Amino acid sequence: MDISKTTAPDSTQVNAEDFLSGSRIVTITGVRSGTAEQPVNIDLAEFPGRAYRPGKSMRRILIAAWGAEASVYVGRRLELYNDPNITFGRDRTGGIRISAMSHIDKPLTVPLTVTRGRRAPFKVEPLPDAPAPKPQRDWLAELAETGGDVDLILSLGRAARAAGATPDVIAKLTDAYNDAKNAF
Repeated sequence: MDISKTTAPDSTQVNAEDFLSGSRIVTITGVRSGTAEQPVNIDLAEFPGRAYRPGKSMRRILIAAWGAEASVYVGRRLELYNDPNITFGRDRTGGIRISAMSHIDKPLTVPLTVTRGRRAPFKVEPLPDAPAPKPQRDWLAELAETGGDVDLILSLGRAARAAGATPDVIAKLTDAYNDAKNAF
């Protein structure tokens, strides 16, 4: 049992703590205006209902790589990680950084402000193309091919559950199994 989901913060934003177990590749689904303090909300497929709110340095990286027009960001991907060395005032709070980006051909190095008056290069790597999505199984077409065989339907139902088939598909497979079992 993966208990990591039980530690997710109750928040409207993606937090550095979401990356304590390592970096994650995310897909941008939208970009919206935010507040004066956090002016950009980036919606991510992997964190529905919670926005990534990049700090000024990471917004500069996004602009350097992809330009200032955020509408072109949709569908693009980022690799995000928790950088424990990020400070807020004098406190080391940690924060989210970008380590790789899709839609860049070569590594990108941008000088960013580290502290007042001191800049340091920040490097972002190209993110390879996403692997092609696995083709979705047509569970109901496979059900039709079972010929009403109870054992085949049971096996198909188990495979569908393990693969995370939708509840309506599971219900139809369950009904088909019960009908086949009761036919005897």
